[in-house]
Amino acid sequence: MDGFSHRVLAFGLSGYEPSKSRPLFLRSPYSLGYCRINNGRLKRYRFLGIIMSGRFLAPRAAKGLWATNLGLALLCLATMAGCQGFSSSKSSLRQQSGALAMSGASLDFGNVDAGTSKTLTATASNTGTDSVTITSASISSKYFSLSAPSLPAVVGAGQSSTISFVFSPNAAGAFSATVSITSNASNSSALLSLSGTGVATGQLTANPTSESFGTVQVQSNQKLSEAVTNTGGTTVTISQVGISGAGFTLSGISTPVTLTAGQAASFSVTFAPQSAGSASGSVTVTSNAPNPTLTIPLSGTGATAARQLTATPAPIAAGNVVAGTSGTVSGSLNASGSNVTVTAASTNNSRFTISGLSLPVIIPSGQSAAFKVTFSPQVAGADSATLTFTSNAQPSTTTDTATGTGTPAPTHTVNLSWRASTSPNISGYNVYRAVYVSSCGAYSKINGSALDTVTTYSDSSVIDGTNYCYATTAVNSGHEESGYSNIISDVQIPAP
Repeated sequence: MDGFSHRVLAFGLSGYEPSKSRPLFLRSPYSLGYCRINNGRLKRYRFLGIIMSGRFLAPRAAKGLWATNLGLALLCLATMAGCQGFSSSKSSLRQQSGALAMSGASLDFGNVDAGTSKTLTATASNTGTDSVTITSASISSKYFSLSAPSLPAVVGAGQSSTISFVFSPNAAGAFSATVSITSNASNSSALLSLSGTGVATGQLTANPTSESFGTVQVQSNQKLSEAVTNTGGTTVTISQVGISGAGFTLSGISTPVTLTAGQAASFSVTFAPQSAGSASGSVTVTSNAPNPTLTIPLSGTGATAARQLTATPAPIAAGNVVAGTSGTVSGSLNASGSNVTVTAASTNNSRFTISGLSLPVIIPSGQSAAFKVTFSPQVAGADSATLTFTSNAQPSTTTDTATGTGTPAPTHTVNLSWRASTSPNISGYNVYRAVYVSSCGAYSKINGSALDTVTTYSDSSVIDGTNYCYATTAVNSGHEESGYSNIISDVQIPAP
């Protein structure tokens, strides 16, 4: 029993009338109570008054008696075994008045590299008058976690506490979670939304993944291009590019180099063997990517046999080509001894052109590369050109001859004939021509001012590739002209 137990005489219990032998106790400094054990249960009552020294005291008087005659009242006290009094503390009778408020409804972590973490904070404020104890924070996704404070944590009345959350994406994509913060505040649960996006980290890849130089003549060299590309979603910085292996050298790149997502850096690797035999090496690219060391294997073979380049056929004949048109013929470049790199191709005659080679082109030893020669004569007659190919073969230039003959465009004539008119006094005929597209167009007379006195006519003024319509009329001695004869349409003149 908190405080004291009291055995006094009582009268006028609210809802109960005690006997003189029942024990009574003080509930607070200003009220009296009664308790007893009834069937194992503790019951409490509030008094309407007490009888002390043979005199009834109303509640107000009893309060005064307690306040002014504490010594006398204590004489009446006796320990009441098995009876527990009420605490005199008023706080135990009030409800919790602490209230927890978050600084915002959500936290957005933005873009975070997959495999890394980012921390953001929120503020929890106690807007009430009592301290609040945060007991737990439940998060619905394992990719978000609480880093501070350690729970349980107490937030004083009118105070704030910083709560730190960590976002740790394991892959690219959108992530979200709900946080439920549990406390003994009047609003026992506070909610907070978390979101963030995992971004694929930068990743370096090589293209090609390895470099094979094949056979290269000793005292010569072969250069190949190499590129490294950032195939990830974040920036990668290349801090160093190194090369190893006898006869291999690196050029065309200086570090540091920063590559954004999808960006590439190119450089060249040259193999210049100093002796015959196989050689190997590697290019090492060092960066801050998840694969911090990217290795590109290199291989090649030094050879003492001279590399050679030949062009076939010899000569390359384009044949007869109508002047004003073009004709094309094929040829090939053949490498032997070792790989040959062709760097240029030219002719000494503008009427012959070379195409079909993407320079520079590497022709492996024993293989060939095709090309085309186009002949475009402007006049009739035989023509020729010298074709020159520049390479790292020995010698460095390879030549071939291209030939062709320009021929004149053919002359076309339309020969017309018709039956004589049966009308009397016919003096002659007029011949008319029209251009045909999908039908005959406007006719014009083509026989001049003189009548054609026979029933034939040859039209040699036609244009190649054009279609025509023809018609004739009869003219009598009175200069009267008949209508068009039967029309001949869509007479096709061959193209050159």
